Amino acid sequence: MDLEAEELQFLSIPDILKESISIPKQSPKTFYLITLALIFPLSFAILAHSLFTHPILTQLEDHPSPDPDQTRHEWTLLLVFQFCYLIFLFAFSLLSTAAVVFTVASLYTGKPVSFSSTMAAIPKVFKRLFVTFLWVSLLMLVYNSVFLVLLIILIIAVDTQSTLLVFLCLVLIFVLFLFVHVYITALWHLASVVSVLEPVYGFAAMRKSYELLKGKTRVAAVLVFGYLSICGLIAVAFGSVVVHGGDKYGVFTRIVVGGFLVGVLVIVNLVGLLVQSVFYYVCKSYHHQGIDKTALHEQLGGYLGEYVPLKSSIQMENLDV
Repeated sequence: MDLEAEELQFLSIPDILKESISIPKQSPKTFYLITLALIFPLSFAILAHSLFTHPILTQLEDHPSPDPDQTRHEWTLLLVFQFCYLIFLFAFSLLSTAAVVFTVASLYTGKPVSFSSTMAAIPKVFKRLFVTFLWVSLLMLVYNSVFLVLLIILIIAVDTQSTLLVFLCLVLIFVLFLFVHVYITALWHLASVVSVLEPVYGFAAMRKSYELLKGKTRVAAVLVFGYLSICGLIAVAFGSVVVHGGDKYGVFTRIVVGGFLVGVLVIVNLVGLLVQSVFYYVCKSYHHQGIDKTALHEQLGGYLGEYVPLKSSIQMENLDV
């Protein structure tokens, strides 16, 4: 990023996207390897997992086996596969976030960038992101519990034919998804960047993220909603053509469309990670919180076990005495 810290606060949404897209040009080889090693497997897994679960679900729903042992085996296989998928998704999501945020910050501070240095820093960064993710998971647990309660009330309202209650539940569910879910997602993404670039993580990173979002909540909501909408459209298209389109489309068409959609999702995920990194600097600039490039440079170097110089001449004088 060539812009000064004071100028970042004035970036509009198109400017943020433009600035984010231009970042990989500064180190194309590094971002190419990050995309190939981390973001591509993540994007492929997000779309392709339904290819494996769909046949099992179809077997369980449309052609249930009369043998209880066979049914139990199919359910076990489904649950094991889903568990492995979630672990893979969780791991590569955090790894991709750590790699992109670290690389963008290195470029911002003028620190030499390479794929090997990024991968070397990931273990320490991953621990911090993991703790932050656990706190976000607790918040999502509360959110999902409220969402589930509303769904139960909605079902009861439909059974009792209570029009007013049905309307209120639908409005609350709509508000929860459109506003609360989007806000929590924005909070999580920004807290992930904070966990990498500042000496805080977990609940402290979430609180820092909450403070940074003030005044930029609308921008964050538009960015997150746009990202989720694009991902949703890609998933719907993949499901209708590749997963469920066996009767309408040939194998070659499904392979081509599937490969194209995976490629699009890879680009969307890469841009999304770049945007959340740039948006962090935009929020810092908006709140007039100075970005000390020297301190940030040392923070990044600490992940690699590099020597961190003394920050003041007073410390040197004490050593001389």
